[in-house]
Amino acid sequence: MWERLVGEHGADVGSSTVRVYVNKVRDAQRVSVGEVMVRQFHELGVEAEVDFGVVHYRVDGELVEGALFVMRLSVSGRSFCGVYRSESQEAFLDGHVRGFTHFGGVPCLVRYDNLKAAVVKVLRGRNRVETDRFMLLRSHYGFDSFFCRPGIKGAHEKGGVEGEVGRVRRRYLVPVPKVSSLTALSELIVAGSLTDDDRVIANRKITVGEHFKQEAPLLSGLPVEVFEVGWRSNHRVDAKARVSVRGVRYSVPAGLVHCRVDALVGADTVELFNGS
Repeated sequence: MWERLVGEHGADVGSSTVRVYVNKVRDAQRVSVGEVMVRQFHELGVEAEVDFGVVHYRVDGELVEGALFVMRLSVSGRSFCGVYRSESQEAFLDGHVRGFTHFGGVPCLVRYDNLKAAVVKVLRGRNRVETDRFMLLRSHYGFDSFFCRPGIKGAHEKGGVEGEVGRVRRRYLVPVPKVSSLTALSELIVAGSLTDDDRVIANRKITVGEHFKQEAPLLSGLPVEVFEVGWRSNHRVDAKARVSVRGVRYSVPAGLVHCRVDALVGADTVELFNGS
């Protein structure tokens, strides 16, 4: 451009001046385009989404904070919900086992954010280093994992379950429920979710239940053996007849002092029994 200005018009101007001017004009004309998203399309029986959400409930008058696990089939919109004390790996695994049992089958792929129960390290792009227990779960049930982009940018990639977490909280946990136990709260939510089969999701012509009847036969079958979600470890009993499991001390019979006991940490329980 500078060469043509000088050669064709005899302009008395430096190349740097032309370069600066052109850059200013380009910046002024540049149109800012926001991020464009394409609506997702899912095939029956292929995909599901999983997420955790914070919930509150009262037990004996005390306000307790828990973790709501939600698994949602991407096409029919049918979901499974379970409440746990925390977002522990045992709760994460147990939610999958109970969710697959609830649906009577397993989708080909499940979408996740980058929660610690599944991911050890976030790599470039979609690659992740997964936890050993999560890889065992996937191998046992034969499904693939898909991890969304980190942070708020990846929320829309599993928007169905994000919305389902909020809907379940508004429908079943407002006002704050008063229950006798965590198990009772989970049963309340599961029973309530079954009535959602009559719900019609926006822009759809049939109910969740009718849609699920089409999707259920296309899910992969459940394995014969149920996956064990518990974490096993071996511990020594101290002089006060206590054993420390994950930083919490549990009392055992005095006859086991200085012996070793086995521990099985589940989603809701810790079992101790004689070790070697």
